[in-house]
Amino acid sequence: MNLEKVIFGFFVLLAATLNFGFFLGDISNPEIHNVYELFAALAVSLIATVLKFGDRTQIGAVHLATSLVADLQLIAAGVVWIWAQEISASGVTVMSTASMVSLSGGALLANLVSVVLLVAETVTFHRG
Repeated sequence: MNLEKVIFGFFVLLAATLNFGFFLGDISNPEIHNVYELFAALAVSLIATVLKFGDRTQIGAVHLATSLVADLQLIAAGVVWIWAQEISASGVTVMSTASMVSLSGGALLANLVSVVLLVAETVTFHRG
């Protein structure tokens, strides 16, 4: 068993599951979507991105691309939350919550592509 692959797979799956946990629920209800879960998803996604650097294969490049997309989407969701909570006079509204959740949904799609790539890479791996 390759410990590096285990750690890599762990962070890829954890990023996807944390993102899914934030995304799940009524898109407009801010009480359902925990901001700490959003930031946990972002932190784990950034760790997963760092772990993807150094893989010089084609599938490694696609893994990195999916991680970068997820990171950008989650960063944008975090910026929306910070703007709504700290700067906007109206606070966290239905519209800002819907924006955060939608951006998280885009990141979730990128995470799912990464998980599918990970599974496909594992299934097609041949010991030589």
